Amino acid sequence: QVQLVESGGGSVQAGGSLRLSCVASKYTRGLYSMGWFRQAPGKEREGVAATRRDGTIDYADSVKGRFTISALIDEHKMYLQMDRLQPEDTAMYYCAADYFWRPFQVREFSHWGQGTQVTVSS
Repeated sequence: QVQLVESGGGSVQAGGSLRLSCVASKYTRGLYSMGWFRQAPGKEREGVAATRRDGTIDYADSVKGRFTISALIDEHKMYLQMDRLQPEDTAMYYCAADYFWRPFQVREFSHWGQGTQVTVSS
């Protein structure tokens, strides 16, 4: 199955920025949807942003205007530019992908990376 590897996480102060990257390898032909999800300690995994080959993009309300998703699906790469980070953005961030158009929901994506930690201090 497709393998997804995230990078770019780290620790920043509130108001700072980070750029996450996701690279897909093996069985990448036909990938259609890619997304970023996050999970904070003690909380359920939630969607951050998703994009698809047809150009549709979704953002969680909590990150609209601060985060920007971009993807070169044919090149098997996806990015998340995170600006004006806040302590509530602290979480493990996961890259997800699927071979079909998927709604912006955790349960809809079939393939997941191991995650990269983002910590925002106040």
